Amino acid sequence: MTALTLSTSSAAALRADAVVVGMAKGAKGPVVAAGAEAVDKAFGGKLAAVLETLGTTGAEGEVTKLPAASGLKAPVVLAVGLGDVPAKDDGYDAETLRRAAGTASRALSGSKKGAFALPIEDVASAAAVAEGALLGAYTYDKSNGNGGSAKDSKNAKNTKNTKSTKDADKKNNGPLAEVALVGGKPRDKAYKAAAERASALVEEINRARDLINTPSNLLNPADFAAEAVAAAKEHGLKTEVLDEKALKKGGYGGILGVGQGSEAPPRLVRIAYTHPKAEKTLALVGKGITYDSGGISLKPAGHNETMKCDMSGAAAVFATVVAAARLGLRVNLTGWLALAENMPSGSATRPGDVLSMYGGKTVEVLNTDAEGRLVLADAITRAGEEKPDAIVDVATLTGAMVLALGNRTFGIMTNDEAFRTSLHEIAEEAGEQSWPMPLPTHLRKGIDSPVADLANMGERMGGGLVAGIFLKEFVADGITWGHLDIAGPAFNEAGPFGYTPKGGTGAAVRTLVRLAERAADGDLG
Repeated sequence: MTALTLSTSSAAALRADAVVVGMAKGAKGPVVAAGAEAVDKAFGGKLAAVLETLGTTGAEGEVTKLPAASGLKAPVVLAVGLGDVPAKDDGYDAETLRRAAGTASRALSGSKKGAFALPIEDVASAAAVAEGALLGAYTYDKSNGNGGSAKDSKNAKNTKNTKSTKDADKKNNGPLAEVALVGGKPRDKAYKAAAERASALVEEINRARDLINTPSNLLNPADFAAEAVAAAKEHGLKTEVLDEKALKKGGYGGILGVGQGSEAPPRLVRIAYTHPKAEKTLALVGKGITYDSGGISLKPAGHNETMKCDMSGAAAVFATVVAAARLGLRVNLTGWLALAENMPSGSATRPGDVLSMYGGKTVEVLNTDAEGRLVLADAITRAGEEKPDAIVDVATLTGAMVLALGNRTFGIMTNDEAFRTSLHEIAEEAGEQSWPMPLPTHLRKGIDSPVADLANMGERMGGGLVAGIFLKEFVADGITWGHLDIAGPAFNEAGPFGYTPKGGTGAAVRTLVRLAERAADGDLG
């Protein structure tokens, strides 16, 4: 994990591999942003002019490197674009700072230390720069595989390496080792707390990213469960793992039905953090399909190569519970990881089969590739038995949501309009893109079944909404519920941008942690 330090030293005096400055897009050319005054002075007040000759405009995401002027301890200046100059008296918003810091961290991959002299006006802006820089510094350690303990997996012998050490050394592009925030105040309690929060939060987001990026042959349901148990022991959390025998005894037909086609049996993991002074209780439910082939309703070629990421919801829930424990939030938080591998075989669930779900409802399976809602339904029902103040499920659930909102925005559906609004505001506050979606009552009729209580498929148009309507059927009366469909932003198949890496992103963790923080303050919207 990249180290984070707060520094009161001048940007000119701080020893580092590079000093990062912000450049804004002004009406007459690039403008040096606040925080870089000492660097600009070393260039005789002409830093903007020098950068402009190199093609710098200050546009968001732009990066320019140049040799440092005499008087600077760092040998390189890295200028990162912040976008348009903000209106008078308005500073840069938190997300702009996060993205700029993340872009700079990625550009400094392989370096030992970067001095970030970006605009830090207060604790909030310092926190944003810290988060962005740490998030952007992430790399998946391919040479180590990061396959977890895997002690229950027949593939345990394969978990050491996913790439040869020789190839890994050849690239030599490990993450930036240290981020130094120029303008941070190490003796100020608020700044120190913000830095500690950023480090803990990002470390847990990176835990989720690592899990998502781990190949499916190195992370099956038992492996994932073992990771949760190990983390629980480290952070004083309580866990309960239901294996296939316990699932059968308990009547978890959804999870069993999805997992019965695989040689790697399913699991349901309960991981819980409690605080003695908590007044609110949240239950988080995560879809954990460690590989999704589509089952008998097999996905076509070109649609299954990245399906190791179909457990991103469970990874986000897992990371959130651990983060809450590390931050000592005054809230009770229970995570439910519904883990299964969806494979076709002679024992797999067939289209047309009827499953008896946990709690007694029956579901006709019309499409075995609509499996996420089946495992979530069991876990939502079980979570509701503990009568939390709210349940939020998180899942890479539907391609329809990607078609509706694109690759960077997740959808929010709830059974309570005020809670939907609150979740949207929380996501925006945390720096994640989301959009409130409806649950139209006329779509409910589409999941009626002639042979079961309901079917797992309905109308094709509005498929993401249909999935939400299905899940709503399993929420106990009187419990506030939210559904986050993160199918778009959970896995980035394109190139990295801002603080977002290629591959697993850890989508929804920041939103869920912020929700837990609000709950700790007694506010659930």
